[in-house]
Amino acid sequence: MPHVLIADDEKNIRATLARALRLEGYRTQEAQDGVEALEALEGGDVDLLLVDVQMPRLDGLGVLEAMRERGLSVPAIVLTAHGSIERAVRAVKLGAFDFIEKPPSIERILLAIEHALDRGRLERENRRLAEAAGASGEILGDAEATRALRATLARVAPTAATVLLLGENGTGKELAARAIHSGSPRARKPFVVVNCAAIPETLFESELYGHMKGAFTGATEARRGKFQLADGGTLFLDEIGETPLALQPKLLRSLESGDVETIGGRAPERVDVRVVAATNRDLAAEVEAGRFRRDLYYRIAVVPVALPPLRARAADIVPLAARFLAAACRDNRVRAKRLDPSAEAALTRHRWPGNVRELRNLMERVAILVPEDVVREEALEIPAATIVADVAPAAEGGRLADQLVRHERTIVLASLERNQWRMTKTADDLGLERSHLYKKLKALGIERPVED
Repeated sequence: MPHVLIADDEKNIRATLARALRLEGYRTQEAQDGVEALEALEGGDVDLLLVDVQMPRLDGLGVLEAMRERGLSVPAIVLTAHGSIERAVRAVKLGAFDFIEKPPSIERILLAIEHALDRGRLERENRRLAEAAGASGEILGDAEATRALRATLARVAPTAATVLLLGENGTGKELAARAIHSGSPRARKPFVVVNCAAIPETLFESELYGHMKGAFTGATEARRGKFQLADGGTLFLDEIGETPLALQPKLLRSLESGDVETIGGRAPERVDVRVVAATNRDLAAEVEAGRFRRDLYYRIAVVPVALPPLRARAADIVPLAARFLAAACRDNRVRAKRLDPSAEAALTRHRWPGNVRELRNLMERVAILVPEDVVREEALEIPAATIVADVAPAAEGGRLADQLVRHERTIVLASLERNQWRMTKTADDLGLERSHLYKKLKALGIERPVED
């Protein structure tokens, strides 16, 4: 049950708001001036602050300034008398979520509280994920490709440019997007993630832009979209290549103008959002195929950044594995384990079609299932077909290109057998798009054997 602090020097307003909020299921607490409000906020049990601009001892702006200085990240909604709009705008610049003129409309306040709490939850989740990924979303590793990636992200982060992250599944595109956000002037504002591949096409517009109550069947209450929730911060559009073609013109207009149109709304709303997009697709090929708009592609690919696969970061594999293994042991409350040299060598030779995500999952499996404190190569259970030999067998010989094709064919066949020739699972296993897998099978001359 969210806890709302109401700070206002007018007793009747405090009582009216408290009664209305309790009827909606909120816990309430009252403060008659800014000093009392700060004391309550320091207690750490407040989810949202409703604060009047004009109060004795310490006014609303003073409360907001003190909250910023003390690191109190509680969302705040400012109540302001008519004619104090200039001060209310100052309050928003100090970090207030919204401001409402007095006498306040209960409906307006309830809607603002709901949206502010939504943003607060997003910000807390962002902080939790950033901590889980590493300090401030840090890209870990000391391989040359990793250092180059960190340098590129550090250069682009402080700018306002739209960034397109390119890379295979599991290469850490969301982590890179968080690193861009953390290194930007927007770092203290929301970082909002949209997984474009996970949204049904019929709900895509509502998810991005929100809707008003009654805008369509089933819209029983107003809902803010991801653009509005990301106002002032960064919007991460993961797998942007999955955006429905019919919605791409509206997305392009929003990126170019900063205006978003809520479904059922009366007028566009201006938002200040930096967009970072990501894809594992060849968007240029999607443009040529007519599945992605050319103008939208050029708009999001202002600064394209390619993320290297894990196999191109060989020096990072063992340090990352050790870090993931230690974290998995700690999180699952099992005894600490370490990798012996044979396991480290096997990890280094593995092709890692699932990239960093595959490595993290393997270490968690090892932490849970391997009983010994020292993890040896055989305990990893890495399929032999996915291990890259240190030296090509002498019997093969021939041109390098021919040897690579033979190895690739062996690896693909092993994955097909392992996944019982299920194409979707095989494509995921190899880190390929399903369509790319079919092309590769044709190029390698691989056909499914006919069953007797």
